[in-house]
Amino acid sequence: MGVGRLIVITGPSGVGKGTLLRSLLARHPALRLSLSATTRSPRPGEVDGVNYRFITRPDFERMVAHGEFLEWAEFAGNCYGTPRASVEELLQRGEWVVLEIELEGARQIRKSFPSAYRIFILPPSLEELESRIRGRGQDSDDAIAKRLQRAKAEIDAANEFDIQIINDDFDSTLVRLEEAVFATAAMV
Repeated sequence: MGVGRLIVITGPSGVGKGTLLRSLLARHPALRLSLSATTRSPRPGEVDGVNYRFITRPDFERMVAHGEFLEWAEFAGNCYGTPRASVEELLQRGEWVVLEIELEGARQIRKSFPSAYRIFILPPSLEELESRIRGRGQDSDDAIAKRLQRAKAEIDAANEFDIQIINDDFDSTLVRLEEAVFATAAMV
């Protein structure tokens, strides 16, 4: 792939970022996914070191204090962050690194890596987003309400990104995401 490239994918919880990203990575194994650290508990089927690096809040806070995160944010009562060293190492080797992060983290990346290509995934509607979140069957009504409130604010920030893609149909959305990611090759 030549020159290292940082690609940031953001969107509200439940919009399908993770599913889209897994498919993109399966189609393009040369892309490298940055593994985020989180203080939240694993969801059913999630594996430490595969889906996230699950760490305690005190360990997370120590890493923040030592500047070990490229970005970090607290979301829905849990902390999430991107360990700096692993991303910088991949970029120095010329790898293309993809981050799947929340809005606050993406804003931090904009300041620390202004050349990062930033993509925002939108739901077709808030009603559809709520249906997707409820369909997971993983969150309480209170947690869903918090996620939807947060989603409204995140959607209002979509114009801060280089491109916005509406996840209205998985296959066509995946093609649009793929085109957006590889369109950046001309910019490098």
